Amino acid sequence: MKNSIASKIIIGLLAVSAGVWAVQSCSDPKPDPDGTTTGSTTSIPSKAHVTPPDFNADSSYAYVKVQADMGPRVPGSKAHAACVKWMSETLKKYGAEVVVQDGVVTTFDQKKWNARNVIASFNPENKSRIFLAAHFDSRPFCDNDTVPSNKSKLCPGVNDGASGVGVLMEIARNIAAKNPKVGIDIIMFDLEDYGQPENSGFPPMENSWCLGSQYWSKNMHKPGYFANYGILLDMVGGKNATFYKEGTSIFFAGNVVEKVWNTAANLGYGNLFIQEPYGEFTDDHLYINRLTNIPTIDIINYDKERSAFFSHHHKTGDTMDNIDKTTLKAVGQTVMEVIYNEE
Repeated sequence: MKNSIASKIIIGLLAVSAGVWAVQSCSDPKPDPDGTTTGSTTSIPSKAHVTPPDFNADSSYAYVKVQADMGPRVPGSKAHAACVKWMSETLKKYGAEVVVQDGVVTTFDQKKWNARNVIASFNPENKSRIFLAAHFDSRPFCDNDTVPSNKSKLCPGVNDGASGVGVLMEIARNIAAKNPKVGIDIIMFDLEDYGQPENSGFPPMENSWCLGSQYWSKNMHKPGYFANYGILLDMVGGKNATFYKEGTSIFFAGNVVEKVWNTAANLGYGNLFIQEPYGEFTDDHLYINRLTNIPTIDIINYDKERSAFFSHHHKTGDTMDNIDKTTLKAVGQTVMEVIYNEE
């Protein structure tokens, strides 16, 4: 994914929204013709809280390691094929209806690839749905590496890729034991990380990132598919991770952002889920929002102090050494708390 900071714009939008809300909320209640006052006496019964299953960080960590042990899951590799097979078979074992969506896409280097999105549906007959997503592919070069000889090597893609899948596989295992009230679709996107690097030597290609999610957004796995909202996970296993309220997420799905970040705070994860808007990133959620109108947010690790993603992003050092079970737990439990309390 690519980084473009637009926090000033986002903060401005939030300020305008807050001002409008304040004007509306501070106005006096209006009397009805019969002399009664509306807007001040209506009470809405609160929903009973649902306690979700416990998210097992050890299990999630093990799912991440399964992928890391396969090697880089770059398109066309044996590791890539093995990962698709493993995800599909495991999700079927957990009771999901699984579809592997194949589609031909062209990368910036004019190569054609068969993108393979793995889509698992739980409680598929339920019309009220939420989707959870991550990408599973690895970048085919480590262009951020500081060692010149490493730049052409395949990225391990452990935090950037495998961590999101590891969290979603553990959520799937829990759904198999206890269904939420809503239908859940788990989507593992392919070819997210084959975006055009700087100085590639090829003509500039627009929208070169997130090719698997772009394909899915234009070719839904079910005709007329829609979800109430979506939650994308990217780089969700790193040590000392911080998750800011990402700008594109706020713009398209601000209410979902508030729901997730407030849930995290209530669970005691406010040190990871920072109550502050910052940044705007090109990630799978951008194209899903633009092309499907399904409001979708991105939970993505960003280091504000360094103005960069985690320190081993698109480097050979993106390995299991940097995966923290505490981060996996915080993200997984927060997402489960949210989906189990939806109807």
